[in-house]
Amino acid sequence: MEKMLGMHQLPQMELPQYNFRLKAKEFNKSSEDFTIWFLEGILENNPNHVDCLMYLGNVYTATGRYKEGLKVDQNLVRLRPEDPVAHYNLACSYSLLGDVDAAFKALEEAVALGYKDLVHLQRDSDLENLRKDHRYQGLIDRVKISINSMKGQS
Repeated sequence: MEKMLGMHQLPQMELPQYNFRLKAKEFNKSSEDFTIWFLEGILENNPNHVDCLMYLGNVYTATGRYKEGLKVDQNLVRLRPEDPVAHYNLACSYSLLGDVDAAFKALEEAVALGYKDLVHLQRDSDLENLRKDHRYQGLIDRVKISINSMKGQS
């Protein structure tokens, strides 16, 4: 395939293969450790970078670093107090750390702000600690009512 540059055709060219060997110890990490190192580096200069914080919180949780994930989620709720997903993720962090009351409080706030992903709510393993609690079914029922009222309005 040839590309056009103005009126001239450029011939297709083969690019050489390069294999990079990074010897610095910072680069000798597992993919998760590298991701955490990289994102933490970005946040040093941009501590309120929301997208970076959201990704870092997910990586912390995926690697079992729940206390660090909780700090990130608390920061995200501070930065985005009206974001139901930020509150939902905060609930997940509290649940993973066994703080059921704080998890329910954050999850109630997520639902009040409009969180309605019932399927995810019912399947998310991060919330397993909440499913044994009597408040869980009441929360599920409120989400169902909210979803049904939205359907009735359309």
